[in-house]
Amino acid sequence: MNVANLQLEGLLMAVASINQVLVRKGVLTVDEIDIALRRAEASETGEERSEGMSASSRDAVNFPIRLLELANRCQPEADMPSFSKLARMVGQMKEPYNDQM
Repeated sequence: MNVANLQLEGLLMAVASINQVLVRKGVLTVDEIDIALRRAEASETGEERSEGMSASSRDAVNFPIRLLELANRCQPEADMPSFSKLARMVGQMKEPYNDQM
């Protein structure tokens, strides 16, 4: 596996853990983090940003956002699922884009 991929895995899991701490400490709510992540995803999938981008490229751009969305839905008291489990869940929840219907 490419070292850069492993670094991104670590970074995503670190951000997910930080998000859990922010919720646990009452700095942000799960809903506030969810809204921020949904806005990021909407920004990345907007027509201006994704025009001419293949579906696989859009999936690649949105993968980290979707993984963090799933991790955010885990209860702060629960154990965080592994990266591989979260990645599988992202693949299972993926829906086609409007231009793929």
